[in-house]
Amino acid sequence: MKKILLTGGTGFIGRGLVKELLARGDEVVVLSRDADRAQRALPGTRAVQWDPDHAGSWLDEIDGTDALIHLAGEPIAKRWNDAARRDIIRSRVETTRLLGEAIGKAKKKPSSFVCASAIGYYGAQPPEKQLDEKAPAGEGFLADVVVRWEEAAQLVGQQQGVRSVQLRIGIVVGEGGGALEKMITPFRLFAGGPIGDGRQMISWIHLDDVVGLTLLAMENETVSGPFNVVAPNPVNGEDLAKAIGQVLGRPSWLRVPEAVVRLGLGDAAEIITTGQHVIPRRAHELDYKFQYTDIVTALESTLR
Repeated sequence: MKKILLTGGTGFIGRGLVKELLARGDEVVVLSRDADRAQRALPGTRAVQWDPDHAGSWLDEIDGTDALIHLAGEPIAKRWNDAARRDIIRSRVETTRLLGEAIGKAKKKPSSFVCASAIGYYGAQPPEKQLDEKAPAGEGFLADVVVRWEEAAQLVGQQQGVRSVQLRIGIVVGEGGGALEKMITPFRLFAGGPIGDGRQMISWIHLDDVVGLTLLAMENETVSGPFNVVAPNPVNGEDLAKAIGQVLGRPSWLRVPEAVVRLGLGDAAEIITTGQHVIPRRAHELDYKFQYTDIVTALESTLR
C-alpha cells in the first residue's frame, strides 16, 4: 500500500484516478479547498483542508507521502478577461510553486511529483504537423501558461531532487464530465456538427487511459519531464462530429461557424477552433497498452 497525496481529486480526472487508487488498496489523501465536500464526494479517502495560495497545516501531509499528484486548476473554457487570466495562471503556476516549496520542507519527500499539464503547450498547429514530447512550445496565451506551469513543476525536480513528470493531457473522453459533456448537447438536440472548417486535429484520450498513464508516470522511475497523455489516433473536427453523430444516432452536418464560437468565448475560442496533432511517443516507448485507440469505441463506452 502506498500513500498518495492528490490535489484536484473531486475533478473529472481526479475522480477516476481516486477510484483506481482505492481499488488497488492505496491510502489516498485529498487536498481540497472544501474538505467536507471532498470527503462526502470521495468515500474511502481522507480529505484535508487546503489553501492553494498559502502554506498551512496541510504541509504535514507531504512528509512520508510516496507520490504527490497535482491535478487542480481553474477551468479554462470561459472568457479570458483580465481576472480570468490571473486565476488561470495562479491556479496552475503559483500552486505548483507552492507545492514545490512544501516538498522542500518535508523530512521524507515523495519519490515522484506528477503534475497535470496540457497539449496547449504546442499552441495552434496545422493538421499535418505531428508533435511529440520533443516539439517546441507554441504561441498564444494557453501555450505561455503551460510553459510557465511546466517550468514550475520541473523546478521541483531540479531543486528538491524529486522525479517530476508533466502530463500533457489532451481532450478527455469519459463518462460524467470533461469537454465531451458540453460537446454532445447540440447533437442530442439534432443540431450537432463540426466547428469551423472541421480540419483542426483533436488529440483525444479516454479517461481510463489518462488514469493508466498517470499511474505509469507515478511508478515508472524512467519517466520524467513532459509526457504526452493522448491516444495514438487523433481525429479532425469533422470526423469527431461524425463519430458523435454515429454513436448517438443523430445528424452531424450542422456546421458551427467559428465566428459564433468567438462571439461566445472571445479569445478562449481557440480551445475548440484550433488543434494539435499530438503523438504519445513516450507511452509507445514504454509499451503502454491503450485501452481505447478508436474514437468511436471510446465514445460508445462513454455514451452507452
